[in-house]
Amino acid sequence: MSDVKDRIAASSKPEEPSTPPAMGLVGWLRWTWRQLTSMKTALVLLFLLALGAVPGSLVPQTPIDPIKVSDFLTAHKTLGPIYDKLGLFDVYKSAWFSAIYLLLFISLIGCVVPRLSVYAKGLRARPPKPPRNLNRLPGYERFEVDAGDGVLEAATRELRKRRFRVQAYDGAVGAERGYLREAGNLLFHFSLILALVGVAWGSLFGYRGTVLVVVGNGFSNTIAQYDDFTPGRAFSGDDDLPPFSLTVKDFEVKFQEDGPQKGAAREFKAQLDYQQTPDAPEKSYELQVNHPLKLDGSSVYLLGHGYAPRVTVRDGQGNVAFSGPAPFLPQDSNFSSFGVIKAPDARPMTLGFEGFFLPTAVIGPDGPVSVFPDDLNPELVMTGYYGRPQPETGKPESVYQLDKSKLTQFQQNGDKWRFQLAPGQTVPLPDKAGSITFNGYSRWVKLQVSHTPGTDLALAGILLAILGLMGSLFVHPRRTWVRVRDEDGRTVVEVAGLDRGPERGLGDEIQAITKSLNPASRKTEEQP
Repeated sequence: MSDVKDRIAASSKPEEPSTPPAMGLVGWLRWTWRQLTSMKTALVLLFLLALGAVPGSLVPQTPIDPIKVSDFLTAHKTLGPIYDKLGLFDVYKSAWFSAIYLLLFISLIGCVVPRLSVYAKGLRARPPKPPRNLNRLPGYERFEVDAGDGVLEAATRELRKRRFRVQAYDGAVGAERGYLREAGNLLFHFSLILALVGVAWGSLFGYRGTVLVVVGNGFSNTIAQYDDFTPGRAFSGDDDLPPFSLTVKDFEVKFQEDGPQKGAAREFKAQLDYQQTPDAPEKSYELQVNHPLKLDGSSVYLLGHGYAPRVTVRDGQGNVAFSGPAPFLPQDSNFSSFGVIKAPDARPMTLGFEGFFLPTAVIGPDGPVSVFPDDLNPELVMTGYYGRPQPETGKPESVYQLDKSKLTQFQQNGDKWRFQLAPGQTVPLPDKAGSITFNGYSRWVKLQVSHTPGTDLALAGILLAILGLMGSLFVHPRRTWVRVRDEDGRTVVEVAGLDRGPERGLGDEIQAITKSLNPASRKTEEQP
């Protein structure tokens, strides 16, 4: 009796849960690879890539405008260093953006390559045999005929006319179409890989630089002459730059003179003389917006324009401390342009000036302003600074900013000294520190020189992606069967179909096929 109780107690004791076997290193690697190459992961990475590009549009980028980055860091003492550590000032070269880009690339390759072999097998496979119960399919028709001879041959002809791939079976015909739908999916994913390769190719071997050139001056394609230059990761220096040079001979601009868009630029173009190599003949080109100059794989674009006042600064000893054009940067739509003039070699005190060039100056409630972007009444409105001569440090300085930390502003009658000059006028500096003359002004143009070798490849990828997406959306995979069988001494023909996706006109097509095969339907149509 006790043995029976022991057996009952042992059988009623709950079983301990079994422990699954350890996956091991290979198992974890396989699981990680399956997760990385899944479609869900690819979509998430694509979304993260788009999301990661947002700071590149909202936050100033060092390769595009290092001055704005410096101003941002100066204005935001707490937020600026955080952005800098996160790489938000150079998003597209940051470690986290590169990681997303690389993972997306691997995910797409791992997703597409296995599906290619599956698709190739599907192309070689025969249309499937008809299922046992065709009447359970969503599209189904049946009719009776006196004799089944010739029905399957007619069905084969009709289905092929409808672009089905047909396979004959014993007493039946199987047909299938819509293989290009999967081809469209594969093409779409492959085109994304192609676009990523094109972008990566341009990022590695391309470059982009901008330079401000005053009309009458020239430019040679060397790194030292650029105002800012962004090389690709595989860029090796001046040896990778095509040895062209150009001179800006003239610049023309036309502004809207009346109406609600008064002051808007209607046309601006620069006349260039260029040489592809130092020994090549000189040629001319009219550079306009969206009409770049193509030179040995590089493109020269016209980005902007402005004014460069020509001034002469004499120091307290009567010597010329500065003479020439000083580019000023537009601050508004009327081209009120801010700029600085530096004369560090002036003696006995170094001199510096900052202020505005107003192409059409008027006296407003708040002082002189420009009311039109064209040069109808140009004036120079500035103030001056002086300081002790400083030793050269070799540290580069912006030509558009004046370091006033060691300078003192000129005073006159106990107030800050300011002056206003028209072309040809001269004003003496306070305390016999010298003079400044406004000789006139020139125009300048901002040029961008870029070389992006993967652009055509990326564009081809985008076009192929659109083509593949159209194929995946508008191609309808469908299977159709026609079977002839005997039922209680009668010959019955069954026509059935199945959509391998959302149903789109399946019933109408099955009825049309049935009508073409049913002699009774044809006779009814032939009767008057």
